[in-house]
Amino acid sequence: MASIICGSLAFDTIMNFEGRFAEQILPDQLHILNVSFLVPALRRDFGGCAGNIAYALKLLGGTPLPMAMIGSDGGNYLARLEGQGISTEFVKTIATAYTAQAMIITDRDNNQINGFHPGAMDYAHLTSITARDDIKLGIIAPDGRDAMWQHAEQFSAAKIPFVFDPGQQLPRFDGTELRSLVDQASWVTVNDYEGKMLSERTGWSYAEVSRRVRGLIVTLGAQGSEVWVAGEKSEIPAVKAKALVDPTGCGDAFRGALLYGLEQDWSLARCAALGSQLGSLKIAQQGPQNYTLDRQLLGL
Repeated sequence: MASIICGSLAFDTIMNFEGRFAEQILPDQLHILNVSFLVPALRRDFGGCAGNIAYALKLLGGTPLPMAMIGSDGGNYLARLEGQGISTEFVKTIATAYTAQAMIITDRDNNQINGFHPGAMDYAHLTSITARDDIKLGIIAPDGRDAMWQHAEQFSAAKIPFVFDPGQQLPRFDGTELRSLVDQASWVTVNDYEGKMLSERTGWSYAEVSRRVRGLIVTLGAQGSEVWVAGEKSEIPAVKAKALVDPTGCGDAFRGALLYGLEQDWSLARCAALGSQLGSLKIAQQGPQNYTLDRQLLGL
């Protein structure tokens, strides 16, 4: 069975700053902020939430169906997906736009400053979801605002269970909209910062959110994650990485594992534990789609 992965396909330009942002930014001078970071290391990678999640799910043995838009410069991304055996039937091209681009600077503490050009992603609402016998699950990852809203309605109408993963697009929805999106979803996943914003805007605690869906996962980085089901919290520890190289795409690796576990009808806690394992593999490698795994070592 397959999972539709709604989100962006993007090119990531990743730069490493050898210092700490906190040592370069003066809190009392933010009104005249003018900083420059020397970035000796720079690389360009395939990225975007849909691409990263699809990569993780495919590595695990799942069947990802990314639903995303690329621009006139996206031909090599299409070729990469096809080369990995990932279907591109739901990937469309907008000839008048560039593929989404992310510019990411990471400091020595793995803090990040991002700039994002949405490009073709802003046309993602032109794709649509319908019921199909081989589609079991879906996820709405950060995407064009209209696309996230419409895809939630389409998943719901098609009776396809889906994960709502608003990510950095969460601030674009008000409380009423977020309550509607949560109520249509089957699962919700956020990081700690996003979780606090979700609670603030909806007026719902984590326990209350978890009672409205099948489960809520709050990722906590090096502290692991919290799994909330029917108002009860379980704590899932992080898996220590061999090296801390690049956090870009760690959350997406976790979400690929989440989808794989849900495809197998695992408990949410077991899904999150696998997510911790994938996150530790990803952070030890540069770029969001360059890590590998051994399914036998993962117990799969």
